[in-house]
Amino acid sequence: MTAIKHALQRDIFTPNDERLLSIVNVCKAGKKKKNCFLCATVTTERPVQVKVVKVKKSDKGDFYKRQIAWALRDLAVVDAKDAIKENPEFDLHFEKIYKWVASSTAEKNAFISCIWKLNQRYLRKKIDFVNVSAQLLEESVPSGENQSVTGGDEEAVDEYQELNAREEQDIEIMMEGCEYAISNAEAFAEKLSRELQVLDGANIQSIMASEKQVNILMKLLDEALKEVDQIELKLSSYEEMLQSVKEQMDQISESNHLIHLSNTNNVKLLSEIEFLVNHMDLAKGHIKALQEGDLASSRGIEACTNAADALLQCMNVALRPGHDMLLAVKQQQQRFSDLREHFARRLASHLNNVFVQQFTQALLQLYNRSYFLSVPGHDQSSTLAQHSIELTLPNHHPFHRDLLRYAKLMEWLKSTDYGKYEGLTKNYMDYLSRLYEREIKDFFEVAKIKMTGMTKESKKFATLPRKESAVKQETESLHGSSGKLTGSTSSLNKLSVQSSGNRRSQSSSLLDMGNMSASDLDVADRSKFDKIFEQVLSELEPLCLAEQDFISKFFKLQQHQSMTGNMTEAEDLDGGTLSRQHNSGTPLPVSSEKDMIRQMMIKIFRCIEPELNNLIALGDKIDSFNSLYMLVKMSHHVWTAQNVDPASFLSTTLGNVLVTVKRNFDKCISNQIRQMEEVKISKKSKVGILPFVAEFEEFAGLAESIFKNAERRGDLDKAYTKLIRGVFVNVEKVANESQKTPRDVVMMENFHHIFATLSRLKISCLEAEKKEAKQKYTDHLQSYVIYSLGQPLEKLNHFFEGVEARVAQGIREEEVSYQLAFNKQELRKVIKEYPGKEVKKGLDNLYKKVDKHLCEEENLLQVVWHSMQDEFIRQYKHFEGLIARCYPGSGVMMEFTIQDILDYCSSIAQSH
Repeated sequence: MTAIKHALQRDIFTPNDERLLSIVNVCKAGKKKKNCFLCATVTTERPVQVKVVKVKKSDKGDFYKRQIAWALRDLAVVDAKDAIKENPEFDLHFEKIYKWVASSTAEKNAFISCIWKLNQRYLRKKIDFVNVSAQLLEESVPSGENQSVTGGDEEAVDEYQELNAREEQDIEIMMEGCEYAISNAEAFAEKLSRELQVLDGANIQSIMASEKQVNILMKLLDEALKEVDQIELKLSSYEEMLQSVKEQMDQISESNHLIHLSNTNNVKLLSEIEFLVNHMDLAKGHIKALQEGDLASSRGIEACTNAADALLQCMNVALRPGHDMLLAVKQQQQRFSDLREHFARRLASHLNNVFVQQFTQALLQLYNRSYFLSVPGHDQSSTLAQHSIELTLPNHHPFHRDLLRYAKLMEWLKSTDYGKYEGLTKNYMDYLSRLYEREIKDFFEVAKIKMTGMTKESKKFATLPRKESAVKQETESLHGSSGKLTGSTSSLNKLSVQSSGNRRSQSSSLLDMGNMSASDLDVADRSKFDKIFEQVLSELEPLCLAEQDFISKFFKLQQHQSMTGNMTEAEDLDGGTLSRQHNSGTPLPVSSEKDMIRQMMIKIFRCIEPELNNLIALGDKIDSFNSLYMLVKMSHHVWTAQNVDPASFLSTTLGNVLVTVKRNFDKCISNQIRQMEEVKISKKSKVGILPFVAEFEEFAGLAESIFKNAERRGDLDKAYTKLIRGVFVNVEKVANESQKTPRDVVMMENFHHIFATLSRLKISCLEAEKKEAKQKYTDHLQSYVIYSLGQPLEKLNHFFEGVEARVAQGIREEEVSYQLAFNKQELRKVIKEYPGKEVKKGLDNLYKKVDKHLCEEENLLQVVWHSMQDEFIRQYKHFEGLIARCYPGSGVMMEFTIQDILDYCSSIAQSH
């Protein structure tokens, strides 16, 4: 680029007395690439003129030629396009806008910077610089300094340097003292020369006068050096005198250091002994509590808790380096370990016994209830009324309250002996899962009996053991396993399987009951089912929440460390076993406490979801409309549970059951649509209101009462849309297949019933269908009226249809009477066939026929008859108009009047 610049200066600008300051290689934006150069120049003669010149290579390419030049004062705006990102494009706004693309961003920036400096120096009118970086726009060049315009060009824009204000003031003062300075420059210069010589001489004399002072200063410096030497000699003698004193002091200091070191060691030794005694000494009372403390009383539990905490503090004390090598420390640690092992074993055994005792007590209560329900010859209905009328689950709050006294000890056991903690956890889940399974199954059995309203003879009495022997056998098996936490539970499994099998037989017998149709149940039955289902959910929710809260508090799962980390991925929760991944006895890390709580809840309450599904299946079998109640209730309980904890066991379980309920609801809708499609009509009787239309009315009324303010309203709206479409399609299908009843009557009556239903219920999502039903009812009413009215005056209708046909063919109305088939005589002949008595007879026959077509339950006879009356009058007026236009002056008139028609219709309606 430098070579090009020199060539342009030599060939183009020097001959024109111009100097080239900046150059940029550009091409026009958006066009075929044809390169040229934009040059910023100034003239060498004054006044200075600044230009922007476009230079282009010749077609042959051997020299450059000047193409166009713009004066800088004509430049209005410089647009650099982007002040932040590098962009080679820029615009120059002269009389029109020129868009350029530079070969590089650096050339563009240098050219814009040069334009800005030229504008600041030579132009009064300032150019607008748009989208230009602030770094390119430097401060304006001062008028008195020789600044480079191009920001790096070696040649200056101007060769002289202006005086600043101070220099200008000094020159003015000097010239005022010499009035002839301007008129006689040589005399002024000679005067300045003489004054300069005088000043030089004064300077030399001043330097020579200061030599004496310098000599005096040098003499003083010599005397000062001699004094310094004397001081150094005295300091050396003092140092020799102090050397012996220093040696004596060093000996004393060493002796003091040894004494201080001995004292420091004694203090540290005493501190270490005090530390060990204070932190590793367990009180005798704590030792006695750990060895012999009563774990059954509240005072004993508190003493054991305090002793266990003290023991844990002693064992977890942070020993200092070297303490672990002391024999006394090792002995004390071994003693603590033995105490911990002994107390952990004693605590685990006691808690296991508490579990067994509580389980036995709950089992006894459960057998008492089952015994009364299964005694042969006992009046089951009265027993059920006495013992199960409340439909409630047993309350485990007393058990939880007794066990929560051991919560702190469980936390201690978790942190000191995780193996025993895990064993207690597994035993608790084993016992509780069996207990809850029996309680929940009995609870659901009672709920099913209440739903069906039926009693059955018990089949399990022969298989159930006697109450006393069963409880004794169960208790002995549990106590036999309390010595070791992972002991055998075969007797528990055996009894659980036996009892579960009996309950399964009961469930199957309930589900095998006769299928009851919705028509056999009334609103009270459905309301009873709704209350029972709500009571079942209301009993399950607090039971699960209370157990979950107890598990969290008793097993101390708030520490975000639980036994889920010790479970293998292939563990079967229903199997009742927890497998350790290693035998180190230390807990493995897990993701969160919620996962552990949820897994424990799944194992303990594994029977809730299948029992709920069985209950839902029974409710759906009793009455398919029960799915509406279940959907609303289950949705509300799921929503409530998710507000508390979306990931909890209760929320997950109810959510899974809700899916089943939603499937049953969808199945109910699909069955109703299928029943619509399978409807068969009798060929010998009137159709009337179709069964599925009445069923839709029943469904909609029931659904609106159930889903009022419900969370799942959207599901009902979707079901409404499917059902109403099915109703519309199948009404039209039945109408087309009807032989006894006219199609228009079937459509008119059923769509009138649908419109009345939708108007009464005011279902917002079916507004469009309501309007459609009204339109169909109106259309088919009109069609039926027009079709039926053609029969009483059949010949008259045919005659005037022929008249209208001739007029439509182009015959003038007044000329129709000249047609042989439609002359006046023929008209009179047809009119004479329909005297008033004949018309009334025809209307009476028409009324009877309409009465046979219409059903009584919809009560549309008077509506249809009134429409027929209006249509008949309209036809009468139409006939009169044709007579007046086509037979003017003939004097032909109908033999009955409009008033006669009104009288005929009124008397016919009253007579029937």
